[in-house]
Amino acid sequence: MTHEELLGSIDEKACLAFLSRMVQHKSYSQTEGERVLASFMAEEMRKLGLDAELTPVEGERVNAVGRLKGTGGGKSLLFNGHVDTNPVTEGWTVDPWEGKIDDKFIYGIGVSNMKAGDAAYFCAVKTLVDAGVKLKGDVILTFVVGELQGGVGTAALMRQGLRADYFVNSEPTDLEAMTMHAAAFTFIIELIGNTRHLSKREEAVDAIMAACDLIPRLNAMKFSGALSPEHEKINRVHVGVVRGALSRAFEEWRPAQVSDYVKLSGSGRYAPGQNEEAALADMQAELDALEKRFPGLKTVLTPERLQGRQTMPPFEVKRDSRIVTTINEAYRRVRGTEQPTGAVTPPGYYGTDAGHLLAIGGMEGIVCGPGGRYNTMPDERVDIPDFLDMVRIYLLTILDICETA
Repeated sequence: MTHEELLGSIDEKACLAFLSRMVQHKSYSQTEGERVLASFMAEEMRKLGLDAELTPVEGERVNAVGRLKGTGGGKSLLFNGHVDTNPVTEGWTVDPWEGKIDDKFIYGIGVSNMKAGDAAYFCAVKTLVDAGVKLKGDVILTFVVGELQGGVGTAALMRQGLRADYFVNSEPTDLEAMTMHAAAFTFIIELIGNTRHLSKREEAVDAIMAACDLIPRLNAMKFSGALSPEHEKINRVHVGVVRGALSRAFEEWRPAQVSDYVKLSGSGRYAPGQNEEAALADMQAELDALEKRFPGLKTVLTPERLQGRQTMPPFEVKRDSRIVTTINEAYRRVRGTEQPTGAVTPPGYYGTDAGHLLAIGGMEGIVCGPGGRYNTMPDERVDIPDFLDMVRIYLLTILDICETA
């Protein structure tokens, strides 16, 4: 079959139905549901004739890994995506686990982040298998857990020795080709003040007022040492959790007293060529300046990696890498336009498992997946044309990298 005939053989209804089935699995991160979905993916891969297994992740979690063996002589290609999802938030107007499909979108928690990407590469391989296509190189499908805990699932696969010549991570980029993204680290900041009754507020060191001063400064930060303006543009700090009251016990029943303790939790992003130590030093400089503006205030900055939370490494690949030019050409053939390529944002602020595939696995790859514009929001959804075009782009990418036998 020609490439055009293979593209025409994609069963669009079956692809959407498969993605809907994935959405119907409630696979919240670090719950039994993610194991159930991983087992489902392994069984579905076996039905296609892939060698599939569940591999261990720390804490009795599992990844699903399948391999479509090639005849030999071709390059191997690994697809990577996570099956664990964020929790449902307020504001949904559709059932998050129905997998609803209308004439424009498919809906559900985790459909954008990132079950649509997972389903797209599964369906691309299924199309090739159903058509009887034989490849020279192996295609490896990985459906991992723990991306939301710093990528522990993919890191486990890399430490277990899984490798390929190239990889595609299918995090949601709205089909753009992301060749660079930031590292992702998390931190805790403690602000310790000195309480007084409101009648003597002028004598107090108000931890809440200090937090209100600090947060906008942190959120506006760029870190030192960026290699280029493109690198600097994916620097970011965000404070996502704020809690303040009296003492570390967060006593809230006495609002007439000035708060003497605030705990902030947040995340930072720095580019390839920068590092966490320098980023933390920049943040510490902001805290030192805060202490001068609020005499008597004490500050403590703690990176959460010291408490066991894994930092996600940055990712970068040259734009002339074969995997980049291959997916660019596949996009051009499917959509008839040039593919946006580079440190595309907002995806460039993501931390993804591509960082581990590069840092631990030493592999060249690309981040390119469906979804993104409706990511991590009520009524999370993916445009149906984007999902189906991603199946087509992945199929063409496999044919180019792995080659037909």
